[in-house]
Amino acid sequence: MPHDHGHGCGAECGHDHGIPESEGHRDNLFSRIDRDNVVALNVENGKGPEVLKPWHERMNEDVYLESDADDQIIIRVPFTGSVKLRALLLKAGPGDQTPAKVSLFSNLDHLDFSEISERKPVQEFEVPQGRDVGEYHVMSAKFPAVTSITLFIPASQGADTTRIYYIGFLGQWSERKTEPVIAVYESRANPADHPKISGIHDVRSSN
Repeated sequence: MPHDHGHGCGAECGHDHGIPESEGHRDNLFSRIDRDNVVALNVENGKGPEVLKPWHERMNEDVYLESDADDQIIIRVPFTGSVKLRALLLKAGPGDQTPAKVSLFSNLDHLDFSEISERKPVQEFEVPQGRDVGEYHVMSAKFPAVTSITLFIPASQGADTTRIYYIGFLGQWSERKTEPVIAVYESRANPADHPKISGIHDVRSSN
């Protein structure tokens, strides 16, 4: 059963954030993810959708996503409609391969390490080390009509690479009213193209 780490949870959130085992499907957006168009940068080519697993596979550690050139990762997850996001679910690690933090951006149509490192995220969270699935509640007012969510992991907690086992989302889905944006990405990951962000290990949660 996932644990709510409480980072960035505003007054609009209640305090009972856990998902009972028997209700794991409740407002889980797995079936609303456009898996064919998930893009992950700085990982082995073609990887990305594998860690967007159904709820019952969330603890499986046989399949994972690991960074390539360094410990940074960008993952863009499009949805098949418009989503009012409620929470991010994340299982990562182990140990120092855990992300130091994860930054969330909504509806980005271009992905580039140098550009995204200079953007102010809509919300970001510290990621504690552990073997459980973490549940990170967003401020729903900041994610009211999301057609894609981009996760930026700027650094691990000390390892040369970052590893992710599971990513999931909770929220409300509705039919998209407009055509999706065709996204453009940098062609390949290169450490020289996305230098480390200064002070990245001074991790703080912000809204």
